[in-house]
Amino acid sequence: MYRVSPFTYFVEGMLVTAVADTTVECSAIEFLNFEPTNGQSCEAYMAPYIASAGGYLRDTTATSNCEFCALRETNTFLESFGLNYGNRWRDFGILWAYCIFNIAAAIVFYWVFRVPKNSGKEKATEDGTPEPEKRIEGGAEKQEQEKRH
Repeated sequence: MYRVSPFTYFVEGMLVTAVADTTVECSAIEFLNFEPTNGQSCEAYMAPYIASAGGYLRDTTATSNCEFCALRETNTFLESFGLNYGNRWRDFGILWAYCIFNIAAAIVFYWVFRVPKNSGKEKATEDGTPEPEKRIEGGAEKQEQEKRH
């Protein structure tokens, strides 16, 4: 997703509102099974990894057949995509700003390119007929003379 796309903010707003702040419970087939080294408990073996990456063990006191789930809460999953629950109102505001800007831009472009403008060459009279242009006698000649002096 790109930061200039409004779809980015729509997806982030909808996804974090629906999924954030929920505890994950892995099913039996989602647990990773492994054996700890040197007779350590599962908790002692995995503690450094869990502290840095998150997740949880099914049985922390087990010394064999450790079962590990990589996610404890949905916020960890969302953060891996750069999504944050705290941005939900910001995203909502950005979507509204995008909509309002596009509506205003469409109106301005319509007005600039489609609405007829009075070019100043002909002015309409009260009865709707165009008024003829007024010519200044000797206007071009006077300008030439002023340039010479």
